Amino acid sequence: MEHEDMDALLSDDQLAGLGGGRLAYVKPMRSEEVNRLFPQAPAMQPGLKLFALLAADGSPIAVTQSRDAALANALENELELASLH
Repeated sequence: MEHEDMDALLSDDQLAGLGGGRLAYVKPMRSEEVNRLFPQAPAMQPGLKLFALLAADGSPIAVTQSRDAALANALENELELASLH
């Protein structure tokens, strides 16, 4: 793969279409960050370690208190999980 290919960016629509719209990832986050992705979420105690399940384009799907619960939610919704580094 050429360096130029690695620098190419995908649009939100292209990201959303990855995996036929069935691709998601789990992102660790702090409770202070939750309202940015989940504006409807209730106020939470600061400093909690949480896990967000996000679609390939970054759209929020769910937030949980454990990584295992986020993974279970992905399986329940028949989503393919991507590993991000």
